[in-house]
Amino acid sequence: MPMKIWKPHPAYYVILEILRKKGASTDVELFEYLSEEYKDMGFRDFNQLLMRLEIAGKIRTTSLARGKKRVELVS
Repeated sequence: MPMKIWKPHPAYYVILEILRKKGASTDVELFEYLSEEYKDMGFRDFNQLLMRLEIAGKIRTTSLARGKKRVELVS
């Protein structure tokens, strides 16, 4: 039976750290970075994380093209 190891940082913290280092990016780029670290995360879970962070006032998302969003850190 495979054993899951807990990550030292929650996924929302990793999203905030990526945005602090790289600046604004698209949701697809963020998902690629996050899926390397969290293999079992789906795009739906990722979108829920983005929504929670936006509601909390930590990030801002704007629509770029059909199906793409720009994600930036709120100063």
